Amino acid sequence: MSIIVKFFVAPDNTSAGLALRAGPGPAFESLSFGNFDAEGAVVEWECLLTGGSFEELVEAGEPGIVAGQDNDGCIVFALSPHLSAALADATHSRLRNVAASWAHLRAEDGESIDTEIAEAILGDLAALVGSARHQNQSVYCWVA
Repeated sequence: MSIIVKFFVAPDNTSAGLALRAGPGPAFESLSFGNFDAEGAVVEWECLLTGGSFEELVEAGEPGIVAGQDNDGCIVFALSPHLSAALADATHSRLRNVAASWAHLRAEDGESIDTEIAEAILGDLAALVGSARHQNQSVYCWVA
């Protein structure tokens, strides 16, 4: 489980990778959260939003690691284009339903995530993805 989770907008993988050591600074538009497995979450969100399979996404290398350590260090990964598009195109009610489903999945694995918090995370992330798309940039995640 990640202690710090920051989703941020960057123009490319190289720029995003620069955030590895200290996280995205004030030059990057970002959102901060904590205490959930961000790598697993983005795969679950993509499955819930697009109907894909968790196993297929993991086998396809999602999420795509941009920079990181192999041993308990910080990592930076990119949100997939499919997840970004699904988040940007989702209605508020769709995001609410996905948030409830995600909270339920986490509860089944013994992790408690309040449905309202899950909805806030997905809603804020969808807004960030929309902002990134308007800037012709992508969304990345830094976890520590």
